Amino acid sequence: MKRINLSLLVLLIGSNLVFGQYKLPTLSFKYNALEPYIDSTTMFIHYNNHHATYVANLNKALEKYPELYKKTIEELLQNLNQLPIEVQTVVRNSGGGYYNHNFFWSILAPVGTTNISAKLEKIIINNFGSIEAFKSEFEKAASSRFGSGWVWLIQEKTGKLRIISTPNQDNLLLPIAEVQGKAILTLDVWEHAYYLKYQSKRAAYVKAFWNVVNWTEVEKLLANK
Repeated sequence: MKRINLSLLVLLIGSNLVFGQYKLPTLSFKYNALEPYIDSTTMFIHYNNHHATYVANLNKALEKYPELYKKTIEELLQNLNQLPIEVQTVVRNSGGGYYNHNFFWSILAPVGTTNISAKLEKIIINNFGSIEAFKSEFEKAASSRFGSGWVWLIQEKTGKLRIISTPNQDNLLLPIAEVQGKAILTLDVWEHAYYLKYQSKRAAYVKAFWNVVNWTEVEKLLANK
């Protein structure tokens, strides 16, 4: 009989102990589909451990208020200040982590499966001057985010594209968000997203990210204002 890898078993069991309204989304790609840029081990742990923990903590926090399970995660975050005080911090942190990761997985794609279309390229150039300038600004925002957080490409109400970063698990949906707009692209710059492969070299991870962006989804998000 083969010996069971206990660490992987714990991760697998943990990912299935999620009750309530909020569930882990089904990934549209396999764990190894983003290699060599995001390795399968990191992807497995990121999804089954970190993301699953946010989901479990969010569901646990809402047990005393089952009526809140009827709300979407977007509704919870947008109306954070109207929630019972005792769950606001958990919803901000774990609910934010749940939403952010859901969005992050949706804009990733296996290597070589999507490219920037001529239409999307024109939009980016109109906003940033060139594709290179856009990537440089995005990479700078990601690399300079102190501690943990996210970097975002957002679309403001005027239609203009802008790059911002947020700390921890904050995002644009929160009423305390300093900048308002629609998320178009994001990158997780928490250490758990890259440390196994890149160690302290966050900048290398950020550059590698461009190889696994789902540009088709990014363009779709831009089209649906």
